[in-house]
Amino acid sequence: MKPKITLLIIFYIPMVFRVYGQRPGREIQINIDTLLNARPVTTLTHGKLVTWSKGIDGDGQGDGYLTMAAALFNKDKVANALPDNSRIEATPEHPSIALHYKNNDGTGYQTRFVSGEGGFGFNVPPKKYMGMYLSVTSAEGGSQLEIELTYQDGTAIKNCWLPDYYNDIIARDTCLSYVVHDLGKWDNKNNMAEPNHHNIDALNIYPDPRRILLHIRVKKGAAGYLVFWAATGVPVK
Repeated sequence: MKPKITLLIIFYIPMVFRVYGQRPGREIQINIDTLLNARPVTTLTHGKLVTWSKGIDGDGQGDGYLTMAAALFNKDKVANALPDNSRIEATPEHPSIALHYKNNDGTGYQTRFVSGEGGFGFNVPPKKYMGMYLSVTSAEGGSQLEIELTYQDGTAIKNCWLPDYYNDIIARDTCLSYVVHDLGKWDNKNNMAEPNHHNIDALNIYPDPRRILLHIRVKKGAAGYLVFWAATGVPVK
């Protein structure tokens, strides 16, 4: 009697993800060091609190964030603080993102602020990108942003609305995700002003993946107080 042979045929169906945070190591942390002009995060440096100096709201005078080490040193019972490791892990919505605060740095700038109308620009490594994530917050209301993308073969303009950092992201919004969600905030004496509900958002500006990107320019309207934390690109293979 001949043995029965069963053929098992497996069809491979590739899964399409909304974004590319599932592929660690592909992202590029864009160098924005020359743009940084504010320090909105209190750190615990050499065993002492180094208080934020240009905050996240009140035109930079109202409140700031604390690292977890600073919050625990401060004996805050509810410490919805920034993680001590400023490299935020990838999620299904965004790649790994490196913010610019450090507990061992008590003097360096951490962000770029824009109060009222204004803007900034930065170069990116010339590549084709399938995603470009700007880590941002807007206080005192939302901020209207005009994004100019300069490619090797021309420019493109995109207009984006960034909500107030107190507001949760609308589920259908495919441009925004959380870098850090549900943060508390502290005044300039490191007293907790509110225990939760504040965010740092990731805004994906969706560059054209068929074109080589060279430069990004962000222009902000009059309303809102903008803080720019980081830029992270995901290149095309």
